[in-house]
Amino acid sequence: MAATVLYMSMSLDGFIAGPNETRDNGLGDGGERLHEWVFPGGEVDLEAARHAEGVNGEIFREVMSTGAVVAGRGTFEPAGGWGGDHHDGVPIFILTRRRPDDLRQWPLVTYVDDVTSAMAEAKEAAGERDVLVHGAGIARLALAAGALDELELHVVPVLFGQGRRLFDGLDPEQIELERTRILEGEGGITHMHYRVRR
Repeated sequence: MAATVLYMSMSLDGFIAGPNETRDNGLGDGGERLHEWVFPGGEVDLEAARHAEGVNGEIFREVMSTGAVVAGRGTFEPAGGWGGDHHDGVPIFILTRRRPDDLRQWPLVTYVDDVTSAMAEAKEAAGERDVLVHGAGIARLALAAGALDELELHVVPVLFGQGRRLFDGLDPEQIELERTRILEGEGGITHMHYRVRR
């Protein structure tokens, strides 16, 4: 059965973006360091990443084999909506309270106003494949709603000290996780996979 999986790169001290995040600086100052494991030198080259060797390449191909994407506007818009196609023409579900005026711009994109509905629709659209979940806000909402099944964290050996943390703002209840995999990637990256216990 398809799972909703948060794939997130983060610093060792838990930051997913550097300081001074803006619409034009979506990862904050120095935040691109978190994605060098898949895009060496900061050059976003999807085809090169798809053919990368080693553990990091294997993990990237896993991300790109998902059958749908769920994200919030805070992730979607700074990324330019991924040009309307995150990967391979899979459906994209964007959680938002405000729908844009022109819904024809990107036919793969569906706007949904509730995280549980977004996850359920994405799972249905993905069929047998997993759903890629993008963004800290979506992750927190989905965890609180019991709609996030798994987490794949790519821990980068760097300390940011400031910026935006992945799990800030969670409700003060414990969420138990079961570790299902740890892989040592190239460049000191640790890929950790967890299942959310319910």
